[in-house]
Amino acid sequence: MCGRLNVTDDEFVQGLCISLGIDLRIQPIIPNRFVRAASPIQIIREVKGQRVLQKATWWLLLQSSETGYKPSKYTSFNTRYDKLNEPRSAGYTPFRTARCIIPARGFGETEYLHQGSTKSPKHYHDLIAAQGAIPFAGLYKEYIDKQSGEITLGCSIITLPPHPKLAHIHSKSSPLMLPHDTMLDTWLDSSYQQIDEFTQLMQPALRQDLIATQINKPSQYQPIADPYLILHDSV
Repeated sequence: MCGRLNVTDDEFVQGLCISLGIDLRIQPIIPNRFVRAASPIQIIREVKGQRVLQKATWWLLLQSSETGYKPSKYTSFNTRYDKLNEPRSAGYTPFRTARCIIPARGFGETEYLHQGSTKSPKHYHDLIAAQGAIPFAGLYKEYIDKQSGEITLGCSIITLPPHPKLAHIHSKSSPLMLPHDTMLDTWLDSSYQQIDEFTQLMQPALRQDLIATQINKPSQYQPIADPYLILHDSV
């Protein structure tokens, strides 16, 4: 996954948030058609038994600076699934105690051409859920300012091996998109420690139809080919 999200405040994303107990009158969605890695984004997490929609930096590892916390030099907007059970990895503890959901309508992928030690973009695609929102499986970390006590959140999205239906779009990885069922509640339950139940999620899966469109560049997202449907996996 290449670090682009499409967050809307349409009926689909609103519906997902409301279904997870978010009062959008108090915690409204902040739409952003082009969310880059290391940018502010909203996550749903559980705090003292209550679901909240809060702003986080899309970068799990932050470091202190004169102006607050900022992304560290270590790339961490994604967390690989095969690192979740490595005790020394950044995602090990959050996977057990600080899971979140990142609600969005879609995401973007870039495929690169590699020539020796250099790489250049081959093509860009935008993907959106055909009918619904996508609950991305996320992790978060809290960073507390020692003087003010202010909490800053950093987050990441778990990535899986490439899905066969998406490999022509991005051949390196695919994001973990959670199923729209009771797993959402289990994922957000900060007291739930039986992580073996999440093993079933660690295989690439399309749980809803996606509409893919090749675009000219991420910042302009102008279509250069007709959109097409990628069907969800059959159960």
